[in-house]
Amino acid sequence: MNMTIESFPDAPDSWDLNTAKETARAAGVKLNDDHWDLIRALQEYYRKVEFPHMRQIKDALEEKFHSRGGMRYLYQIIPGGPVAEGCRLAGLNVPAGAVDKSFGSVA
Repeated sequence: MNMTIESFPDAPDSWDLNTAKETARAAGVKLNDDHWDLIRALQEYYRKVEFPHMRQIKDALEEKFHSRGGMRYLYQIIPGGPVAEGCRLAGLNVPAGAVDKSFGSVA
């Protein structure tokens, strides 16, 4: 897939492809087309919803990626949490509840 900033029409103004690549490298994630699909989906969702909530984001991702296995699949490609790490890759604020360090859980 040929990636250009134009491929991400809902990206935040401060985000670019290099930012995502650097964030992924720091997290030990090697970006592929599925990661870019997740980034695009999160950016699109955040553009549509004024106050994104954890449960709604997870539901939207489950629906969007249902044919690939939903959230289970997304956890396979981003073990650090498809919402938390996905939002970081997409240049978005991580929603409250995505990371609970006291339990070591990540969404």
